[in-house]
Amino acid sequence: MKKILSIATVVSLTIGFSSCHNMGANAKNDAGTGALLGGTAGAIIGHQSGRTAEGALLGAAVGGAAGATVGDKKDKQGY
Repeated sequence: MKKILSIATVVSLTIGFSSCHNMGANAKNDAGTGALLGGTAGAIIGHQSGRTAEGALLGAAVGGAAGATVGDKKDKQGY
């Protein structure tokens, strides 16, 4: 199960961030910031259950996606 989750997370990140070349400056920056913060939070939470790496990967994926979404909204509104 651990191996499947890790592979799925890596594949999701690869697919998700492969389209970043079409993103505006805010979306790119916010995706990176979101991935960093999400990965950190995921590692801390995952550490509590003995799954630090899985938590970090999942947190980075969710944080990166959320950051890209927020940054895309900023780009569209002209911030």
